[in-house]
Formats: sequence, structure tokens, C-alpha cells
Amino acid sequence: MTKKFFGLGAAAMLAIGLAACGNEDDNAGKNEGASGSSSSSVGESVDYKITGIDPGAGIMEATDKAIEEYGLDKWTVTTGSGAAMTAALKKAYDKEEPIIVTGWTPHWKFAKFDLKYLDDPKGVYGGEEQIRTIARKGLKDDLPEAYEILSNFHWTEEDMGSVMVAIQEGAKEEDAARDWVDANADKISEWTDGVDPVDGDKINLAYVAWDSEIASHNVVKTVLEDMGYKVTLTQVEAGPLWTAIADGSADASLAAWLPVTHKTYADKFDGKFDELGVNMEGVKIGLVVPKYMDIDSIEDLKE
Repeated sequence: MTKKFFGLGAAAMLAIGLAACGNEDDNAGKNEGASGSSSSSVGESVDYKITGIDPGAGIMEATDKAIEEYGLDKWTVTTGSGAAMTAALKKAYDKEEPIIVTGWTPHWKFAKFDLKYLDDPKGVYGGEEQIRTIARKGLKDDLPEAYEILSNFHWTEEDMGSVMVAIQEGAKEEDAARDWVDANADKISEWTDGVDPVDGDKINLAYVAWDSEIASHNVVKTVLEDMGYKVTLTQVEAGPLWTAIADGSADASLAAWLPVTHKTYADKFDGKFDELGVNMEGVKIGLVVPKYMDIDSIEDLKE
């Protein structure tokens, strides 16, 4: 804004200064509401709304439980998609307005925005979780090479983050995955060590449309294709994902968040899927707000 007015006369600059002073009280009032100060409660400042994602996601089930456990009777959780949630977050953040969203780590939004998790003293969202790889029964016999690669697959939050940020900055999903694979030959060799290439065997990977899972599934798709597989990625919500693995209509998924987020589905389909291992440690879910909001705990949402 400063550059725009370079070269204006002193009178014009004075007028601008007076106008800015005239808006100070309004802006201060808006920011007071955004921070949840005494001028309005946090609930009033966000219309008692938590911005969520797709209704089948485990984090949404946990959020419904949090509303019950913390006695947040006035509150509602909106449903949508991960992309819609981050769009709403960006819009509010750019204006320094209050917003509460369902959040998870790893996610590129923590690199783009200054955010914090709300403390969860009742432990509704659990502690640190793992992302695990699951497969349909019989995959080990039908596609042993793919089973071995999927079992070996593991990476770090930093690895995943670099792919997510590349996609967010405009790279095509497959291009971001290819760039990461090409730059991390040592890690790829660990996943494929001792595995023989195949000739066009087909495999179907199911995933949810979280930025984290888009990154992981495109990377593994690239690795499997380099090993000779024809890979199909099928995007579904969490419930259909677990159902597809259990009934064999999908071969595998890298998107099982356990022990809390997908506990309902893991319990429901117990014995109907194989668990191949942990592909990422230390992940987390919860309620997330911008750091400029004067709120630290879910308990602060009560009036």
C-alpha cells in the first residue's frame, strides 16, 4: 500500500493519514473480536461454527465427540472438503479474522500460516498418531512385489511437506511426486530393495482427499510405476476407503490414521484387512486456530 502512494503531495498524504485514523476504531474493534477479547466471546466471533472437512473423516467424528465432551451445546461443525476448509482459513487469515478449523499434521497450512492447536485436556483427539499402510486380504499372494514395496514404504513429515508445498504452489500432483522421487533415490532404493520389476501388473490404491494423502499416494504411484505396475488411484471418503479394502475392491491404502482417527473403521473391519506397517510417525489431529486469536484450549470455547 505504501508504494502505491509514493510521490503524492503533502496534502494528499495528510488526507490519507486522517482517513486511516478515522478507521482505527473500527479495525481495532474487528481485531478485538478476532482475538476473542472481552468485546465478544470466541463463540460469538465465529458464530459458534467450527469449519470442518468431509463428513466421513475420522477427525469429524472426533470433533462431534469434542462438542459433546466439552459441553459446547451452541456449536456446530460445517462439512465440506479439505480444500474448502483451507480456502476458508486463508480468507479469514488474510483479513486477520477469527476462525476455528479441524486440522491435522502434517499439512502445508502450518508452513503457510502461523497456527496453533487448541489444547485438548480431555484427550478427545488423542495424542500423537501414526499413518499406517493397509491392504486387502490376499494381496501378499497376488502381488508379492507390490506388497513388499508397500510394507517398506515410510517417510518423514519433511519429506511429505516438500511434496505438499510443491503441489500447493502450482505443480501437478504427478510432477511434484516425480521430482521428489528423482531427488530421493536413496530412500526409494530402501523401499524397493530386493524387489524384482513386473510387467504391467495392475494395482488400485485408495486414498482420502487430504493433502497429506494426495502427496503420499502420488509418490508411491510413481515408485510402483517405475517398477512396472499400472497404478490406479481411487479417491474416496474414509468410510468407503476402509470398506473397499475390506471387500477387496481396492488393493491397498497408505492413509490409515490410527489409533484414534480411524479407530471406528479399524474396529468395524477387524480381521478383514492386513496391516503392512507404519509409514509415518508423530502425526496429529485437533482443532486449529490462527495464533493471533486469544484462545489456547478447547475449554475456552465455553462461555
